[in-house]
Amino acid sequence: MRSLDHNRLKALIDTFDRIRLLVVGDLVLDEYVWGDVERVSPEAPVPVVQVRNETVVLGGAANVVRNLLALGAKADLVSIIGDDEAGERARTLVAELDVDPGGLVVVPGRATPRKTRVIARTQQVVRFDREDLDPPDERIGHQVVAAVEHAIASGTIAGAVIEDYGKGVLAGPIAEAVMARLKQASIPAVVDPKASLASYRGAALLKPNLREAEALSGIPIRNADDLNRAGQKIRKLIGGGAVVITRGADGMALFDDGGPAVPVPTVPRAVFDVQGAGDTAIAALTLALRAGATLIEAAVIANAAAGVVVGKVGTATANRAETSELLAAAIEVAERAEVGDGAIESNGGGS
Repeated sequence: MRSLDHNRLKALIDTFDRIRLLVVGDLVLDEYVWGDVERVSPEAPVPVVQVRNETVVLGGAANVVRNLLALGAKADLVSIIGDDEAGERARTLVAELDVDPGGLVVVPGRATPRKTRVIARTQQVVRFDREDLDPPDERIGHQVVAAVEHAIASGTIAGAVIEDYGKGVLAGPIAEAVMARLKQASIPAVVDPKASLASYRGAALLKPNLREAEALSGIPIRNADDLNRAGQKIRKLIGGGAVVITRGADGMALFDDGGPAVPVPTVPRAVFDVQGAGDTAIAALTLALRAGATLIEAAVIANAAAGVVVGKVGTATANRAETSELLAAAIEVAERAEVGDGAIESNGGGS
């Protein structure tokens, strides 16, 4: 049984407005087509969606920024966009957040990543992806690193979130150069990896989901013993930093020493959409750590924030009031947690 102080965690959340973080990674434009389904098409056995609304929001690394801002913090963003209509829309949306769009490196001829989801009565019917996954050339890589250096030079950055969605922004040499600059400036990096750890040695914390942890460790995770071996192997591969493996509805597993995983269950919630919950979790987790939380305290705060988001449809955010409201329930389930050895179901990751 672990004891957590509700007042202390609430006070940590209340200090988020004093923190500025740098987010580096793959920006995605999330487009939504909202409608209703009343019949099946006579042309093919597919639903006919009567469109009633369309919305566009920032996703990927930019959604981490949205969550940081919703939680009261300040943020800088470094990413890549194309010289297309989607890229211009992304730049406008970033500026509307009161975030400097100067960190967006424009690549002529490159497609800005877009994910178009058709939603009928809260149910996703289909998703269309448009993206260019080729690594950017050396010149673009230098511009990304220069943008990171510009943000660091402000002297206000307390920490960094590295969001690698595998879309090219953090292709090997770029990620290594970014991590080197952060290390030189003594800025701790929290990394959400995709498929490689080689570039992220020295990270203060790594946050894969179960599927990613399996790929990164090479260990199929079927039970608690597999989970422990995978988590400890990943810690060694990044040089001893902490590892937080997100487990969907089962919460998180924490590794910050040589012992077994410390489980932090999540609050049972009616789930409407898991889209963006990982972005919310890493934003809240990083902010809590920079505010002075222990890893367990940060995980509880992150679970509360993610619990807010899964109750919403689309790429959503959680603000400080919503997170604080769910805090008591998050503390209660965390204090009851025991290390189990049952089967573990691997949750999917966003891409």
